Amino acid sequence: MTEQQPPAVSVIMPVLNEERHLRTSVRHILEQDYAGELEVVIALGPSADRTDEIAAELVAEDPRVHTVPNPTGRTPAALNAAIKASRHPVVVRVDGHGMLSPDYIATAVRLLEETGAQNVGGIMHAEGENDWETAVAAAMTSRIGVGNAAFHTGGAAGPAETVYLGVFRREALEQQGGYNEEFIRAQDWELNFRIREAGGLIWFSPELKVSYRPRPTVKALAKQYKDYGRWRHVVARYHQGSINLRYLAAPTAVAAIAAGVVVGAVVTPWGFVVPGGYLAAIAAGSVPAGRGLPLKARAQIPVALATMHMSWGFGFLTSPKSLARRVIASRRPAVLK
Repeated sequence: MTEQQPPAVSVIMPVLNEERHLRTSVRHILEQDYAGELEVVIALGPSADRTDEIAAELVAEDPRVHTVPNPTGRTPAALNAAIKASRHPVVVRVDGHGMLSPDYIATAVRLLEETGAQNVGGIMHAEGENDWETAVAAAMTSRIGVGNAAFHTGGAAGPAETVYLGVFRREALEQQGGYNEEFIRAQDWELNFRIREAGGLIWFSPELKVSYRPRPTVKALAKQYKDYGRWRHVVARYHQGSINLRYLAAPTAVAAIAAGVVVGAVVTPWGFVVPGGYLAAIAAGSVPAGRGLPLKARAQIPVALATMHMSWGFGFLTSPKSLARRVIASRRPAVLK
Protein backbone atom coordinates (compact mmCIF):
# COMPACT_ATOMS: atom_id res chain seq x y z
CA MET A 1 0.00 0.00 0.00
CA THR A 2 1.42 3.40 -0.97
CA GLU A 3 1.41 6.26 1.49
CA GLN A 4 -1.08 9.02 0.69
CA GLN A 5 0.47 12.08 -0.96
CA PRO A 6 0.28 15.24 1.21
CA PRO A 7 -1.93 18.04 -0.12
CA ALA A 8 -0.42 20.53 -2.54
CA VAL A 9 0.48 23.88 -0.97
CA SER A 10 0.50 27.44 -2.27
CA VAL A 11 2.76 29.92 -0.47
CA ILE A 12 1.70 33.55 -0.93
CA MET A 13 4.06 36.47 -0.32
CA PRO A 14 3.17 40.18 -0.27
CA VAL A 15 6.40 41.98 -1.14
CA LEU A 16 7.45 45.64 -1.16
CA ASN A 17 11.05 46.88 -0.85
CA GLU A 18 12.36 43.53 0.34
CA GLU A 19 15.68 43.30 -1.52
CA ARG A 20 17.48 42.65 1.77
CA HIS A 21 15.63 39.45 2.71
CA LEU A 22 13.55 38.21 -0.25
CA ARG A 23 16.00 35.68 -1.69
CA THR A 24 16.68 34.13 1.71
CA SER A 25 12.99 34.03 2.56
CA VAL A 26 12.13 32.22 -0.68
CA ARG A 27 15.02 29.81 -0.17
CA HIS A 28 13.56 28.85 3.23
CA ILE A 29 10.29 28.02 1.44
CA LEU A 30 11.76 26.04 -1.46
CA GLU A 31 13.95 24.00 0.89
CA GLN A 32 11.03 22.92 3.09
CA ASP A 33 11.03 19.30 4.25
CA TYR A 34 7.67 18.63 2.62
CA ALA A 35 6.72 15.76 0.28
CA GLY A 36 3.76 17.48 -1.38
CA GLU A 37 3.63 19.77 -4.39
CA LEU A 38 4.64 23.36 -3.69
CA GLU A 39 4.29 26.71 -5.44
CA VAL A 40 5.30 30.22 -4.40
CA VAL A 41 3.31 33.25 -5.59
CA ILE A 42 4.99 36.60 -4.95
CA ALA A 43 2.77 39.69 -5.18
CA LEU A 44 5.02 42.58 -6.21
CA GLY A 45 4.26 46.07 -5.02
CA PRO A 46 5.89 49.19 -6.53
CA SER A 47 9.28 48.74 -4.86
CA ALA A 48 11.98 51.40 -5.01
CA ASP A 49 14.85 48.92 -4.61
CA ARG A 50 15.96 45.73 -6.41
CA THR A 51 13.03 43.60 -5.21
CA ASP A 52 11.52 43.14 -8.68
CA GLU A 53 14.88 42.19 -10.17
CA ILE A 54 15.50 39.62 -7.45
CA ALA A 55 11.99 38.21 -7.89
CA ALA A 56 12.58 37.84 -11.64
CA GLU A 57 15.79 35.93 -10.92
CA LEU A 58 13.93 33.61 -8.56
CA VAL A 59 11.28 32.92 -11.21
CA ALA A 60 13.97 32.10 -13.77
CA GLU A 61 15.78 29.82 -11.34
CA ASP A 62 12.83 27.70 -10.15
CA PRO A 63 9.57 26.88 -12.00
CA ARG A 64 7.71 26.71 -8.69
CA VAL A 65 8.04 30.49 -8.24
CA HIS A 66 5.60 32.91 -9.88
CA THR A 67 4.85 36.61 -9.56
CA VAL A 68 1.71 38.75 -9.82
CA PRO A 69 1.47 42.56 -9.79
CA ASN A 70 0.16 44.54 -6.83
CA PRO A 71 0.11 48.13 -8.09
CA THR A 72 -1.46 49.47 -4.88
CA GLY A 73 1.46 48.30 -2.75
CA ARG A 74 -1.00 47.47 0.03
CA THR A 75 -0.60 44.20 1.89
CA PRO A 76 -4.21 42.92 1.80
CA ALA A 77 -4.48 43.62 -1.94
CA ALA A 78 -1.21 41.74 -2.46
CA LEU A 79 -2.48 38.79 -0.45
CA ASN A 80 -5.74 38.61 -2.39
CA ALA A 81 -3.94 38.87 -5.73
CA ALA A 82 -1.61 36.05 -4.74
CA ILE A 83 -4.47 33.87 -3.48
CA LYS A 84 -6.38 34.33 -6.74
CA ALA A 85 -3.27 33.43 -8.76
CA SER A 86 -2.52 30.33 -6.64
CA ARG A 87 -3.97 26.87 -7.21
CA HIS A 88 -3.65 24.57 -4.22
CA PRO A 89 -5.98 23.61 -1.31
CA VAL A 90 -3.61 24.75 1.45
CA VAL A 91 -2.49 28.39 1.47
CA VAL A 92 0.54 29.48 3.49
CA ARG A 93 1.15 33.17 4.11
CA VAL A 94 4.78 34.30 4.39
CA ASP A 95 6.18 37.84 4.36
CA GLY A 96 9.24 38.84 2.39
CA HIS A 97 11.27 39.16 5.58
CA GLY A 98 10.00 35.95 7.20
CA MET A 99 12.08 32.77 7.39
CA LEU A 100 10.19 29.48 7.77
CA SER A 101 11.64 26.76 9.97
CA PRO A 102 12.52 23.64 7.90
CA ASP A 103 9.44 21.59 8.83
CA TYR A 104 6.99 24.51 9.04
CA ILE A 105 4.72 23.50 6.16
CA ALA A 106 4.70 19.79 7.01
CA THR A 107 3.84 20.56 10.64
CA ALA A 108 1.13 23.05 9.68
CA VAL A 109 -0.54 20.63 7.27
CA ARG A 110 -0.50 17.95 9.97
CA LEU A 111 -2.06 20.36 12.48
CA LEU A 112 -4.81 21.34 10.03
CA GLU A 113 -5.72 17.66 9.76
CA GLU A 114 -5.43 16.90 13.48
CA THR A 115 -7.34 19.93 14.76
CA GLY A 116 -9.85 20.54 11.99
CA ALA A 117 -8.87 24.22 12.15
CA GLN A 118 -9.41 26.67 9.32
CA ASN A 119 -6.14 28.43 10.06
CA VAL A 120 -3.09 27.38 12.07
CA GLY A 121 -0.08 29.46 13.02
CA GLY A 122 2.67 29.77 15.55
CA ILE A 123 5.40 31.99 16.90
CA MET A 124 6.72 35.19 15.37
CA HIS A 125 10.34 34.51 16.31
CA ALA A 126 11.97 37.92 16.06
CA GLU A 127 15.72 37.82 15.37
CA GLY A 128 18.00 40.79 14.84
CA GLU A 129 21.06 41.14 12.65
CA ASN A 130 22.62 44.04 14.61
CA ASP A 131 22.40 45.49 18.13
CA TRP A 132 19.31 47.63 17.49
CA GLU A 133 17.38 44.84 15.78
CA THR A 134 18.40 42.45 18.54
CA ALA A 135 17.01 44.91 21.09
CA VAL A 136 13.74 45.17 19.17
CA ALA A 137 13.55 41.39 18.92
CA ALA A 138 13.96 41.10 22.69
CA ALA A 139 11.22 43.68 23.23
CA MET A 140 8.89 41.95 20.77
CA THR A 141 9.24 38.59 22.51
CA SER A 142 8.82 39.85 26.09
CA ARG A 143 5.61 40.19 28.09
CA ILE A 144 6.45 43.76 29.02
CA GLY A 145 6.68 44.51 25.31
CA VAL A 146 3.64 42.75 23.89
CA GLY A 147 1.64 41.40 26.84
CA ASN A 148 0.43 37.81 26.76
CA ALA A 149 0.15 37.38 22.99
CA ALA A 150 1.10 33.72 22.49
CA PHE A 151 2.36 34.22 18.95
CA HIS A 152 4.97 36.63 20.34
CA THR A 153 5.90 35.05 23.65
CA GLY A 154 4.96 31.39 23.17
CA GLY A 155 2.56 29.22 25.13
CA ALA A 156 0.53 26.03 25.00
CA ALA A 157 -1.16 24.89 21.81
CA GLY A 158 -4.85 25.66 21.57
CA PRO A 159 -7.60 27.83 20.08
CA ALA A 160 -6.57 31.47 19.54
CA GLU A 161 -8.03 34.80 18.49
CA THR A 162 -5.35 35.19 15.86
CA VAL A 163 -1.98 33.75 14.85
CA TYR A 164 1.10 35.03 13.09
CA LEU A 165 0.77 34.87 9.28
CA GLY A 166 -1.23 31.62 9.08
CA VAL A 167 -1.70 28.41 7.10
CA PHE A 168 -5.26 28.28 5.76
CA ARG A 169 -7.65 25.90 4.17
CA ARG A 170 -8.46 27.53 0.84
CA GLU A 171 -12.19 27.08 1.35
CA ALA A 172 -12.02 29.24 4.49
CA LEU A 173 -10.43 32.09 2.53
CA GLU A 174 -12.95 31.75 -0.28
CA GLN A 175 -15.88 31.60 2.13
CA GLN A 176 -14.79 34.92 3.65
CA GLY A 177 -13.98 36.55 0.31
CA GLY A 178 -10.32 36.88 1.26
CA TYR A 179 -8.76 39.75 3.14
CA ASN A 180 -10.66 43.01 3.51
CA GLU A 181 -8.56 45.35 1.39
CA GLU A 182 -9.69 48.40 3.35
CA PHE A 183 -7.61 47.16 6.30
CA ILE A 184 -4.16 48.42 5.39
CA ARG A 185 -2.99 46.98 8.72
CA ALA A 186 -4.55 44.46 11.14
CA GLN A 187 -5.93 42.53 8.17
CA ASP A 188 -4.84 39.21 9.72
CA TRP A 189 -6.68 39.86 12.98
CA GLU A 190 -9.77 41.04 11.10
CA LEU A 191 -9.87 38.00 8.80
CA ASN A 192 -9.38 35.60 11.70
CA PHE A 193 -12.20 37.32 13.58
CA ARG A 194 -14.53 36.70 10.63
CA ILE A 195 -13.46 33.07 10.39
CA ARG A 196 -14.19 32.59 14.09
CA GLU A 197 -17.54 34.38 13.81
CA ALA A 198 -18.46 31.91 11.05
CA GLY A 199 -17.70 29.01 13.40
CA GLY A 200 -14.17 28.25 12.24
CA LEU A 201 -11.28 27.37 14.52
CA ILE A 202 -8.02 29.34 14.65
CA TRP A 203 -5.29 27.20 16.19
CA PHE A 204 -2.00 28.31 17.76
CA SER A 205 0.90 25.88 18.10
CA PRO A 206 4.41 26.59 19.40
CA GLU A 207 5.59 23.88 17.00
CA LEU A 208 5.30 26.45 14.22
CA LYS A 209 7.98 29.11 14.12
CA VAL A 210 8.81 31.85 11.61
CA SER A 211 11.96 33.89 12.05
CA TYR A 212 11.17 37.58 11.65
CA ARG A 213 13.54 40.48 10.95
CA PRO A 214 12.60 43.60 12.97
CA ARG A 215 12.47 47.13 11.56
CA PRO A 216 16.01 48.53 11.21
CA THR A 217 15.49 52.02 12.73
CA VAL A 218 13.59 53.74 15.55
CA LYS A 219 11.61 55.72 12.95
CA ALA A 220 10.58 52.59 11.05
CA LEU A 221 9.60 50.80 14.27
CA ALA A 222 7.55 53.81 15.40
CA LYS A 223 5.65 53.93 12.10
CA GLN A 224 5.01 50.19 12.21
CA TYR A 225 3.52 50.31 15.70
CA LYS A 226 1.60 53.53 15.13
CA ASP A 227 -0.07 51.85 12.15
CA TYR A 228 -0.76 48.73 14.26
CA GLY A 229 -2.53 50.81 16.91
CA ARG A 230 -4.38 52.94 14.38
CA TRP A 231 -5.81 49.96 12.53
CA ARG A 232 -6.50 47.86 15.62
CA HIS A 233 -8.88 50.64 16.68
CA VAL A 234 -10.58 50.38 13.28
CA VAL A 235 -11.10 46.66 13.89
CA ALA A 236 -12.62 47.47 17.29
CA ARG A 237 -15.06 49.91 15.69
CA TYR A 238 -15.91 47.57 12.82
CA HIS A 239 -16.33 44.41 14.92
CA GLN A 240 -18.11 45.10 18.20
CA GLY A 241 -16.74 43.09 21.12
CA SER A 242 -13.36 42.45 19.51
CA ILE A 243 -11.32 44.53 21.99
CA ASN A 244 -9.90 43.40 25.33
CA LEU A 245 -7.85 44.90 28.15
CA ARG A 246 -4.52 43.96 26.59
CA TYR A 247 -5.20 46.25 23.64
CA LEU A 248 -6.09 49.14 25.96
CA ALA A 249 -2.84 49.04 27.94
CA ALA A 250 -0.73 51.12 25.55
CA PRO A 251 -3.31 53.90 24.88
CA THR A 252 -3.99 54.10 28.62
CA ALA A 253 -0.27 54.50 29.27
CA VAL A 254 0.05 57.22 26.62
CA ALA A 255 -2.89 59.15 28.06
CA ALA A 256 -1.64 58.79 31.65
CA ILE A 257 1.91 59.86 30.77
CA ALA A 258 0.68 62.87 28.78
CA ALA A 259 -1.56 63.90 31.68
CA GLY A 260 1.28 63.42 34.15
CA VAL A 261 3.61 65.64 32.13
CA VAL A 262 0.98 68.39 31.90
CA VAL A 263 0.19 68.21 35.61
CA GLY A 264 3.88 68.12 36.48
CA ALA A 265 4.64 71.15 34.32
CA VAL A 266 1.61 73.24 35.28
CA VAL A 267 0.29 72.13 38.68
CA THR A 268 2.70 70.09 40.80
CA PRO A 269 5.95 68.22 40.24
CA TRP A 270 4.17 65.15 41.60
CA GLY A 271 2.66 64.79 38.15
CA PHE A 272 6.01 63.57 36.86
CA VAL A 273 5.64 60.45 39.03
CA VAL A 274 3.59 58.82 36.25
CA PRO A 275 6.10 59.18 33.39
CA GLY A 276 8.91 58.51 35.83
CA GLY A 277 7.22 55.33 37.00
CA TYR A 278 6.77 54.20 33.41
CA LEU A 279 10.45 54.76 32.62
CA ALA A 280 11.44 52.86 35.74
CA ALA A 281 9.12 49.99 34.78
CA ILE A 282 10.51 49.56 31.27
CA ALA A 283 14.07 49.87 32.58
CA ALA A 284 13.39 47.09 35.06
CA GLY A 285 11.56 45.00 32.47
CA SER A 286 14.48 45.33 30.08
CA VAL A 287 16.75 43.41 32.43
CA PRO A 288 15.15 39.96 32.02
CA ALA A 289 14.32 40.69 28.37
CA GLY A 290 17.96 41.38 27.62
CA ARG A 291 19.50 38.49 29.53
CA GLY A 292 22.38 36.99 27.56
CA LEU A 293 22.49 39.73 24.93
CA PRO A 294 25.43 42.03 24.11
CA LEU A 295 25.67 45.19 26.22
CA LYS A 296 24.85 47.52 23.30
CA ALA A 297 21.71 45.55 22.55
CA ARG A 298 20.59 45.48 26.20
CA ALA A 299 21.06 49.23 26.46
CA GLN A 300 18.63 49.83 23.59
CA ILE A 301 15.79 47.63 24.81
CA PRO A 302 14.13 50.45 26.84
CA VAL A 303 14.15 52.62 23.71
CA ALA A 304 12.53 49.82 21.71
CA LEU A 305 9.90 49.21 24.40
CA ALA A 306 9.01 52.89 24.74
CA THR A 307 8.82 53.26 20.95
CA MET A 308 6.49 50.29 20.63
CA HIS A 309 4.22 51.26 23.54
CA MET A 310 3.96 54.97 22.80
CA SER A 311 3.57 54.56 19.04
CA TRP A 312 0.90 51.85 19.34
CA GLY A 313 -0.99 53.83 21.98
CA PHE A 314 -0.75 57.08 20.02
CA GLY A 315 -1.95 55.37 16.86
CA PHE A 316 -4.90 53.85 18.70
CA LEU A 317 -5.92 57.13 20.34
CA THR A 318 -5.62 59.21 17.15
CA SER A 319 -7.20 56.69 14.77
CA PRO A 320 -9.79 58.73 12.85
CA LYS A 321 -13.38 57.52 12.79
CA SER A 322 -13.39 58.15 9.05
CA LEU A 323 -11.25 55.03 8.60
CA ALA A 324 -13.88 52.87 10.26
CA ARG A 325 -16.65 54.52 8.22
CA ARG A 326 -14.73 53.76 5.02
CA VAL A 327 -14.24 50.14 6.07
CA ILE A 328 -17.89 49.75 7.05
CA ALA A 329 -18.98 51.24 3.73
CA SER A 330 -16.92 48.64 1.88
CA ARG A 331 -18.85 45.78 3.52
CA ARG A 332 -16.01 43.40 2.72
CA PRO A 333 -16.41 42.85 -1.03
CA ALA A 334 -16.01 39.19 -1.98
CA VAL A 335 -12.80 39.78 -3.89
CA LEU A 336 -12.04 36.07 -4.33
CA LYS A 337 -15.39 35.17 -5.87
